Amino acid sequence: MADRSNLLSVKKKNVEKKVEDKDKEKEKSLKKSKKPVNKTPQQEEKTVAGGQPDDAAAAATAAAGEAAEGANAEGNGDYQPIELPPFEIVSGERMSLFYFKFQFRNVEYSSGRNKTLLCYRVDTAGGSTEPLTGYMEDEHTTAHAEEAFFQQVLTNPSLDCDVTWYVSSSPCVACAEKLTHVLRQRKKLRLRILCSRLLQWEEPEIREGLRALNSAGCKLQIMKPSDFQLVWDTYVDKEAENFAAWEDCKENYEFYEEKLSEILQ
Repeated sequence: MADRSNLLSVKKKNVEKKVEDKDKEKEKSLKKSKKPVNKTPQQEEKTVAGGQPDDAAAAATAAAGEAAEGANAEGNGDYQPIELPPFEIVSGERMSLFYFKFQFRNVEYSSGRNKTLLCYRVDTAGGSTEPLTGYMEDEHTTAHAEEAFFQQVLTNPSLDCDVTWYVSSSPCVACAEKLTHVLRQRKKLRLRILCSRLLQWEEPEIREGLRALNSAGCKLQIMKPSDFQLVWDTYVDKEAENFAAWEDCKENYEFYEEKLSEILQ
């Protein structure tokens, strides 16, 4: 019985010692936390009266927080809406090398290609004047390049002419409808459109619009590898670089040619 009492007494002393050691560690920690921090003059300038950060520092902190939140949102698959730039139509004689290589590439899925590039050639009846050539492009605009062509280039509705377009993608539903109307109004206009890609060709409205355009007299075609070479030579600011067709150029042409034939039959 005495041994048991001695054992309990020893255990009690050990517990009391551990508690005492922990209290000493806490006191040391508190003393360290109260130790003043020596700031550089630059750091002092960033602090205003009351110990609060100045406006510039606060703004930078807020921006960093927003950037971190945006990164986390993207990582989770949530994306903030992007404000698109205002409408714009750009025209000229030759397009940039980058635009041709990116926008005219006849890929099956055209992700990121959110503008239309339109290269045109206008031949008047009888060849009385030199052919008119140039290119137009649009991006997030209210008047697509197809419509802008008749507003800025071929403004004479009674001109007897043959018009050839080389476009990065086929017309959308609205443009197909407007072009169909133009062709029915302008009896002396003959329009031929060669497309690098077919825009949303699986959509019923798109297919119907292309059929209506074809019925109005428009010759719809898919660009062959030789057509890309022609566009390169005539409409691209290529400097001394030679055209080199991408690996799947012919294969993708055959794919789109088959799809267009199915739509127009």
